[in-house]
Amino acid sequence: MKTNAFALRHIGPRPTDLQHMFNTVGVKDIDQLLFETFPDKIRLQKDLELDPAMTEYEYMSHITELGSKNKVYRSMIGLGYHEAIVPAVIQRNIFENPGWYTAYTPYQAEIAQGRLEALLNFQTTVIELSGMEIANASLLDESTAAAEAMALLFDVRTRDQKKNNANKFFVSEEVLPQTLSVLQTRSTPIGIELVVGNHETFDFSEDFFGVMLQYPGKFGQIHDYGDFINTAKTKDIKVAVAADILSLVRLKSPGEMGADVVVGTTQRFGIPLGFGGPHAGFFATKEEYKRSMPGRIIGVSQDANGNRALRMALQTREQHIKREKATSNICTAQVLLAVMAGMYAVYHGPNGLRFIANNVHATAVTIETELAQLGFEQVNDAYFDTILVKADAAKIKEVAEKNNYNFFYADANHVSISVNETTSLKDINNIVAIFAEVAGKSFETVTELSGLALVPVSLERTSAFLEHEVFNTHQSESQLMRYIKKLERKDLALNHSMISLGSCTMKLNAAAEMLPLSLPNWNNMHPFAPASQAEGYLTMLHKLEEQLNVITGFAGTTLQPNSGAQGEYAGLMVIRAYHESRGEGHRNIALIPSSAHGTNPASAAMAGMKVVVTKTTEEGNIDVEDLRAKAEQYKDSLSCVMITYPSTHGVYESSIIEITSFIHENGGQVYMDGANMNAQVGLTNPATIGADVCHLNLHKTFAIPHGGGGPGVGPICVAQHLVEFLPTNPIVKVGGDNAITAISAAPYGSALVCLISYGYISMLGAEGLRKSTETAILNANYMKARLQEGYEVLYSGERGRAAHEMIIDCRMFKSQGIEVTDIAKRLMDYGFHAPTVSFPVAGTLMIEPTESEDLAELDRFCDAMLSIRKEIEAATAEDTNNVLKNAPHTLAMLTAETWEQPYSRQQAAYPLEYVSENKFWPTVRRIDDAYGDRNLVCSCAPIEAYMEA
Repeated sequence: MKTNAFALRHIGPRPTDLQHMFNTVGVKDIDQLLFETFPDKIRLQKDLELDPAMTEYEYMSHITELGSKNKVYRSMIGLGYHEAIVPAVIQRNIFENPGWYTAYTPYQAEIAQGRLEALLNFQTTVIELSGMEIANASLLDESTAAAEAMALLFDVRTRDQKKNNANKFFVSEEVLPQTLSVLQTRSTPIGIELVVGNHETFDFSEDFFGVMLQYPGKFGQIHDYGDFINTAKTKDIKVAVAADILSLVRLKSPGEMGADVVVGTTQRFGIPLGFGGPHAGFFATKEEYKRSMPGRIIGVSQDANGNRALRMALQTREQHIKREKATSNICTAQVLLAVMAGMYAVYHGPNGLRFIANNVHATAVTIETELAQLGFEQVNDAYFDTILVKADAAKIKEVAEKNNYNFFYADANHVSISVNETTSLKDINNIVAIFAEVAGKSFETVTELSGLALVPVSLERTSAFLEHEVFNTHQSESQLMRYIKKLERKDLALNHSMISLGSCTMKLNAAAEMLPLSLPNWNNMHPFAPASQAEGYLTMLHKLEEQLNVITGFAGTTLQPNSGAQGEYAGLMVIRAYHESRGEGHRNIALIPSSAHGTNPASAAMAGMKVVVTKTTEEGNIDVEDLRAKAEQYKDSLSCVMITYPSTHGVYESSIIEITSFIHENGGQVYMDGANMNAQVGLTNPATIGADVCHLNLHKTFAIPHGGGGPGVGPICVAQHLVEFLPTNPIVKVGGDNAITAISAAPYGSALVCLISYGYISMLGAEGLRKSTETAILNANYMKARLQEGYEVLYSGERGRAAHEMIIDCRMFKSQGIEVTDIAKRLMDYGFHAPTVSFPVAGTLMIEPTESEDLAELDRFCDAMLSIRKEIEAATAEDTNNVLKNAPHTLAMLTAETWEQPYSRQQAAYPLEYVSENKFWPTVRRIDDAYGDRNLVCSCAPIEAYMEA
């Protein structure tokens, strides 16, 4: 046995466990289980053609050597990306800490109070700096947040009778180029006409419903938008502003000017550049638009004892509920990065942020002053951190790159220089020296920053921000370290126990995959740095694309989509472009089975398609005849079918090739949702089953951690005929020869975390990937066999097997007064996060163990579920005071002087022996969701203040 093989560390069950597992399942070996689980006609006949697997040590040597090929210059390119200082206390205790990066989306709020508090801090920071009333808990990046703002304003326009038919959206020419590209992508399918121009000459005509402004502008100019916004209001035109968050420490907020929506990125609040991501975008708006607001909102509520408790608020507005009627398909946030950005604000506090912002501005003013003495004219009459200098761009570029500096060259005669919190006096002198060399002049060394200000008095910020206690008590490292640990202890993550969420694939995020993210050659690269400086990155990214091509059987891949929902949308937009290229732009029908993820119909609607829902059989499979009938009915306008394989119900449907064939016969394309790709890798692939495009959730199948609900990466892989349409970027050319416009801001999306998937594939190799898939299937069927002692498994394959996940039916317990939620909350007392609740079938639990859970952990979970089954047997509909209804049980409850429950404290807190060895305590009792929605509070102000108001 190769004891240094990565597969041995990643895959949970030991070789000595396998026979016991086979016996429990009722098979002699893995081959028999696969035969009984997997349709033979879609089975790959040979192993994937991938490079031999590396050991962890070999991979670290390889990735370090590859990283050395990245030339990390001092990048002052700007355009929404700025080098930031990641405080070491945040890097070590959050960014590199599995207690933070392996947590799941806080759907089970009682065991996510720490993460929820950190996100509430983030929301408070955004609300107060933007001057708005409500903010969400992050979006994917600035450009996609701007697109969400446009969609929100398009949605709310219908409330105004005069604007019902308005379809024009004005975009200032000052907007970042990548944002404009994403706006172009997102506007066309839903019938929005973009008009780009100078905001100072905008005519405010009646056919406009909204406007997008940039503050400061893309090359640094600050405009006072107050009069513009006032005029827009008189014409019933709503205004969105894309704002630089650090500048808002110094500048009057867009909210104070009257903006309706404010968006941006929090990257410069202590988040690495990472060649473009992941970074937490922000979105803030007025409370009246909260029902149309995209993304997650963290709200304050109360628990069963009336104590303050946090939760995700207003979930009924999201795509999983509203489906094609949703205004957004966004499913993943950037939680880990939002936590870091919020903690950066906590650590620095308002005084620290003012110091940083003032220093940045003074640095920019100092550079302008020195360049003026050399005879260079600076164009901007007001700016925060970016100056635009008249100069011979080619000459400056040559000398700058020779000295390891990157500026942005707006045109042949203008150089844009953006400074940041890392820019030092040494940098100032180096920059001046570059221009002095071009000018053939000498200069005196700069020894101090200028005291001048080039922010107009009318735009200086006068309003207070971040006065809450949390932003004013953690300025020492000891204080912040303890605060972070205090929050971490409130959250259950993978470093405590398995998280068996069906469809979400909470597998091991191996340390060897994660370590390179902290290396400066990887995490400090600007996404618009010249390709000659990014050889390491481009080699890794293109190799990952090749690996994913081999795994899926497809011809091309784009890594640009930075979430699974973005990947869905990208895939559908590529299909749309393909039909249009053939003169069949009228094809707009998307067939979607009723069991599909809610993001599927939401994505289709965003891509301008009409959703037609198809039936599901009683066995949980696609109703083939209904799908065939609808494909034939709509054959003249059929765009695509969206299918998940194996199905959302955890079954490999043998009819899949028949389905893809008749879709093609009727002129449609096959989009495969890659949510369950981890049950295909090495055994079959989307190309083999007849798909044309699939998106992959790298944060599921390919080991990027969920980070509490993000980051994610959602690349799409496509067949040869779709390669030419893969998306591009306006600054760095990527994508196909007939590329659609950008899907997200950066050319390669969240490039930094792509290192994780590259490492996962490189260290597992073809054999390890196949064994991972086989073990995921074995683990699921082992749990199925054990859980059938007490529960009914809702769907199985034709030979009675599950795929990589299964659904257990809890609806029959209603007669005893027990709901599926009671089981989910009771699992917390046993030290487990609940499986997926009530999806895709209400009243059920969808369980997915993944390949990285070992036999002992599988047994602990099964023991807990079977113990809960006995507790259900003892319950009655008339008795609501039982161990299930009262779950979860907190330490405060168990240590109170009085105990009036009809069961013992021991049964409540330590129902099985293993629990006492490693007890996890929920910090709040069951949370009242309805109360939180009725009394929406989404910032740090104490709830008493709102109750009094």
